Amino acid sequence: MIMAKMTVIYKTPKDIPSFEKHYFEVHIPLAKKLPGLIKYEISKEPVISLTGHSDVFLVGNLYFESLDAMMEAFKTDIGQQCAADRRILASDDEVQIYVYDVKNT
Repeated sequence: MIMAKMTVIYKTPKDIPSFEKHYFEVHIPLAKKLPGLIKYEISKEPVISLTGHSDVFLVGNLYFESLDAMMEAFKTDIGQQCAADRRILASDDEVQIYVYDVKNT
């Protein structure tokens, strides 16, 4: 089964308690309403980089049936709200977002 995955990597926020409150109380509940979302998982602290990156705070992974399904989800009102809310959590230079197909090998 081929699925699509979005990986969101957040740098350590300036105000960790405020970030966590918003992320867990606002952002995750909103994202879980995305049409076609199969699974939403987040990292458990600590996030350890084997390549020397020290500013990774949290990693979120969202799974969809396909890239097309993911893109359609983000075109919806809920998808647009999620994208806007992510900008409240972190600016573009404080986050990395990757979308890709996943295949089992």
